[in-house]
Amino acid sequence: MENYTAALGEFLSGFISETRKQKFHDILALRTRYLTVAVEDIYQPHNISAVLRSAECFGVQDVHIIGNRNKYNPNPDIVMGASKWLTLHHYTKTEDNTLSCIRSLKEKGYRIVATTPHEEQASPETFDLEKGKAVLFFGTELEGISETVKREADEFLTIPMYGFTESFNISVSAAICLYALTSRLRKSDKHWQLDETEKAELFLEWTRNTLNRPDLLEEEFRKKAGLV
Repeated sequence: MENYTAALGEFLSGFISETRKQKFHDILALRTRYLTVAVEDIYQPHNISAVLRSAECFGVQDVHIIGNRNKYNPNPDIVMGASKWLTLHHYTKTEDNTLSCIRSLKEKGYRIVATTPHEEQASPETFDLEKGKAVLFFGTELEGISETVKREADEFLTIPMYGFTESFNISVSAAICLYALTSRLRKSDKHWQLDETEKAELFLEWTRNTLNRPDLLEEEFRKKAGLV
C-alpha cells in the first residue's frame, strides 16, 4: 500500500505544475504531528476558523474537533482554505465525545495538555517539549475547558497576562501557543518531522485536492498498473 500511495502520488503530480509540486515537498518537510490541537465545543464560526488557519500556518497537521453541543461550522472567509491542507478528526458520535478524543490521543502516545488561565504550571516558553508528543486542548469561548479535560489532563499550560482582562480569545490563545511551541520545537533536537509514509500520504491527498476529477486520473493509473 505504501508503494502504491507513493506511485499514485507521483502519477497524479504529473498533472500539476512543477512549482506546486515543489511547494508541497517544501511544506511537507516542515509539517509536524509532534504537536497537535484539540478544540472542544467551539460555537462561534470565526473562532474555530481562526484556530484552523493558525494551525495550518504554523505547520501543525492535525486538528481534533470535539462536538458535544455545538456543530463544526467554519467561516470560509476566515479559514481561507486552511482546512484543505489539514487532517481534521471529528468526535461527535458518543455520549462524551471529549473523553473519546482524549482516550484516542492517549493511545497514540500524546500528553493531554489543558490550556487555562487558572492553573500555574507551564507557559509556552517553559513547557517541556522533551517529554514527548503533546496535544493542546482549548475549550469553549465562555467556559473554557471542560471538567473532563481538567480531570484527564497530564499537564496545564497558561499564557502569562498582565492586564485586567481574565483571558485571551481562544483563537488568540491558540495562535500564541502554537507560534511559541512550534518555534521552539524546530530549534530543538527532537525528531518532530513527519515520516516518509506520512509525507507520501499527504502529498497524494493534497494533489487530489488540487485536481479536477482526480478519480478519473486514478482510474487511468490503475488500468496502466494492471489493477483493474
